[in-house]
Amino acid sequence: MEKIRLDKWLWAARFYKTRSLASQEIGKGRILVNGQPAKPAREVAAGDRIQVRKEDPAIEVLVRAVSGARGPAPVARQLYEETPESAQARERAAEQRRLAPEPALDLADGRPTKRDRRLIDRMRGK
Repeated sequence: MEKIRLDKWLWAARFYKTRSLASQEIGKGRILVNGQPAKPAREVAAGDRIQVRKEDPAIEVLVRAVSGARGPAPVARQLYEETPESAQARERAAEQRRLAPEPALDLADGRPTKRDRRLIDRMRGK
């Protein structure tokens, strides 16, 4: 069975732009292999479960193949398969973001003008 370093696989699968960035994220504990924290030199093989906490919620993938070479995105996508639970969680999070109100809508009048700022300063006693 073929194995490859975790940081190299994450780079080849296009989760991170550089191997050193992948290494840093692994060092911070944001990557779990089969439910356990890993180190950059940890070897992964087909069938391993990797959890990537890059965004909220975390992405959980099943390693389908290993490759040491970084290729185009469609080829990189064939190296892993996202678990159904992870895909559903990401869809729910996307729906929550879509339904959440826009924070900028609270600012009805926008930024205060110079005159408004002077009035505010007077009310605060400055």
